[in-house]
Amino acid sequence: MEPGEPFIGSEALASGALSRHQLRTRYRAVFPNVYVSRDAQLSLERRIFAAWLWSGRRATIVGAAAAALHKSQWIPDDVPIEVNHANARPPRGVLTRRDALLEGETQVMDGRTVTTPERTAFDIGRRGAIRSAVVRLDALARATGFKVDDVLGIAKRHPYSPGLRRLEAALELVDPGAASPRESYLRLLLIDAGLPRPQTQVPVLGVDGIPIAYLDLGWGEQMVAVEYDGDQHRTDRRQFVKDIRRTQMLEQMGWIIVRVVAEDRPANIIHRVRSALEESSVRWGLRA
Repeated sequence: MEPGEPFIGSEALASGALSRHQLRTRYRAVFPNVYVSRDAQLSLERRIFAAWLWSGRRATIVGAAAAALHKSQWIPDDVPIEVNHANARPPRGVLTRRDALLEGETQVMDGRTVTTPERTAFDIGRRGAIRSAVVRLDALARATGFKVDDVLGIAKRHPYSPGLRRLEAALELVDPGAASPRESYLRLLLIDAGLPRPQTQVPVLGVDGIPIAYLDLGWGEQMVAVEYDGDQHRTDRRQFVKDIRRTQMLEQMGWIIVRVVAEDRPANIIHRVRSALEESSVRWGLRA
C-alpha cells in the first residue's frame, strides 16, 4: 500500500498487511471496503481511484472523472465520481451509469479503463445545462485537443442515446481558447445576447508581425476586446500594475478594451460591449 493511497480493506487483511485493529484505528472508509489513512487528503484523483477500487477494478471511468484523468482543469474535488458499472446502488459520492461503450471508445490509463477524450466529450455534452456542458467541453478540448467531428462520429454510432440535440448545440459553442470557466461563461453571455461570436486568445501583432499580447475575447477587425480580471488581478500588485500598462499600450494602438470582473451584472457587460462595438464601427467605418 502506498502512503495515503486508497486500498481494498479485505485484501489488506487477507495478505496480512494489516490487522483488523489496525484497519479500524488507523484508517477510514472512503467507500465500502475501500480505505485511506485517517490523515490522508482526498484529492479528486484519489477519489477516482477509490471509486474504481470499490467497483472491484471492473468499472470504466467516465464523465467528469474521465475528463479529470485526461488533465481537464477546473473540475471540483467533490464532484460525483462517474463510472460505467452494473451496480445500481453505488455509495454516496459515486454515480454509476450503464451506457453502451463500443470498440475504440475506451483506453487504459495507469491500469484503469477510461473513456477516450472524444467519448468523454460525447457523455459530458449530452447531460446537464448546455452552458455548464460547454464550460467543461472547453476545458476538455483545451486539455486534449479533441475534434468536434470525432465526437459527432460517436453520436452517429449511438443514434438513440438521450441528449443528442443538447450535445450538438453544445459542440457548436465549444472553444478550446477559453482559459477559465469565467471566460467560457462570458463568451456564452455575449453570444446569447446576439453579439457576433468573439474569437478567443486574440493575437495583437507588433510592428514585426510577431504577437506581443493575447486578449481573452474579442473582434480583431473591430479592435474590440473583452478581458476578464480574476482575483489575481486584485491581490497581486505586480499583476495589477502590469495590467494597467498593458491596457494603456493596447489603447494607444487603437484597441477598445472592456474589462470585466465577477461582480459585474450581465446586462451591464452586454451594454458595455455593444457600446464598444458601436464606437468601433463609427471609428473604422465597419459594421458591428
